Amino acid sequence: METIQTHARYVEWLSADEMHNHSKEWLSQLEFIRDEHLFFEDLIKSNTLQLINPEKFAHNKEIIDAINRSQKHNNLLIEAIQTHENELKILVDGINQPKEEEAYKKEHRGLIVKISEFLKYYRTLKVQLFDIVKAIKKEEKIRLLIDGK
Repeated sequence: METIQTHARYVEWLSADEMHNHSKEWLSQLEFIRDEHLFFEDLIKSNTLQLINPEKFAHNKEIIDAINRSQKHNNLLIEAIQTHENELKILVDGINQPKEEEAYKKEHRGLIVKISEFLKYYRTLKVQLFDIVKAIKKEEKIRLLIDGK
């Protein structure tokens, strides 16, 4: 019985323009995420007292650490995509370099997977952080209502 190859191979049919557009789109998304990380830092700083609540500290610290790791991973992906974008000349220089061109396409396939996995992970992390902040805001609102009566 033969095994069937299940890896994505459509990159071989992508033109240099399409791969360039992928890279631009990825950079745009990752730079936006970089800005969101700055927002998260401000959000965390403004809610520090509530985040260090002993009852929830371990969980909150885990999320904050995950955000820091996400920020580092995001920066590494930006660097990788910028390098990948700079190497696009291999495909458009008019010189027939089959090994180098195949290596570039293989790298592009790898980036497709890495970016997709990172974005999925990041969205989950973002939801978790907002759930924590939402719970903090609810507790504050209830406390204000109780104190006001």
